[in-house]
Amino acid sequence: MKLGIYGGTFNPPHLGHLAAAQFALDALKLDELRFVPAATPPHKALPAGGPTPKQRLEMTALAADGLLQPKKVKVSGMELDRSGKSYTADTLEQLKEKDPSAELWLLMGTDMFLTLQNWHDPETITRLAGLCTFARTQSDSGEALAIQAEYLQKTFGARTCVLQLPHIVDVSSTQLRELLAQGKGQEYLAPAVYGYIIRHGLYGVHLDLKHLPDRELRACSYSMIRAKRIAHVKGTEEEAVRLARRWGADEEKARRGAILHDCTKYWDMEEQLRTCEKYGIVLDDLERQAVKLLHAKTGACVARDVYGVDDDVYEAIFWHTTGKADMTLLEKILYIADYMEPNRDFPGVERLRELAYQDLDQAVLLGNEMSIQEMEERGLPVHINTVRSRDWLRSKQNGKEP
Repeated sequence: MKLGIYGGTFNPPHLGHLAAAQFALDALKLDELRFVPAATPPHKALPAGGPTPKQRLEMTALAADGLLQPKKVKVSGMELDRSGKSYTADTLEQLKEKDPSAELWLLMGTDMFLTLQNWHDPETITRLAGLCTFARTQSDSGEALAIQAEYLQKTFGARTCVLQLPHIVDVSSTQLRELLAQGKGQEYLAPAVYGYIIRHGLYGVHLDLKHLPDRELRACSYSMIRAKRIAHVKGTEEEAVRLARRWGADEEKARRGAILHDCTKYWDMEEQLRTCEKYGIVLDDLERQAVKLLHAKTGACVARDVYGVDDDVYEAIFWHTTGKADMTLLEKILYIADYMEPNRDFPGVERLRELAYQDLDQAVLLGNEMSIQEMEERGLPVHINTVRSRDWLRSKQNGKEP
């Protein structure tokens, strides 16, 4: 296995780190790239009042999740698990001990490459791993790097590689921390990382979570889910706003409900149940067994308690998975937008999309019926509220008292 090791403080991880990682993954034909945030960097003191090592690890994981080949990218907390300073030589020895056949490549910026002989135990580093440096500008890849590469080869027998990055993100973590404290710099961060910073009040970013602008609310939502889910959330937002415009609902409420509707999607059962208990949500037997049914309820609670959405938005999020009898206009919009947003692809979805702009009740009814049919075909129990939603809409359609 060809394994790239990308260490650093990642304080915070920014788009420059991601561009370098993605380029190295392709250029070196790595089987895996592993980010390894340092707990206690030996070469510099971390700024006071900054994020904890665990928070830097979590931000790095959010950043790495958005790379083009997420299955080839991992984030390791191995240096956080060790006591003392985070020496690269120790990390490489650990990795080599675990997988003696692995071909290791240590990824680093030009400043690190030019001073590697001054690191702790450079002999071990160069024995265990090849050295790959990122040149951010044409001048970076000039004479100094060539001289250093030759020196490291002659002195330590090092394998070296210089990669000229095609896309430059001209910011350092130090500069970015200063910008964030001034309310700037968001363009240098993956939205999920920016959302994490907002949620935890890092780097002097102290915003009122209950009154966030849409961009910041999106960032917070994206920081709570997997990168692969973001396209669905974006699609649901776009569809909910279009439907609200078509049917005369409040577009901003539809937007914010859609942005937050899946914010607890990736919580495990324990956290879902704990949150339901905290907010006094009574669960039936099926809900206590099916974790997929709980994120609508816990997401609604987080949306209202943390992000300050109105009660009608809370209700729309609460019912967006199962539906219920006699839904409000906003509840129907979020239910059907989630069901048939542009990224969805299943038999019947085009008919659902047509109906949503012709007869919203008929679209919700069809969505109920399709959900019930799917669950029955899979031999899974159907939630009673989906059945009640279907029956209520059928009665209304037939002119009977629901």
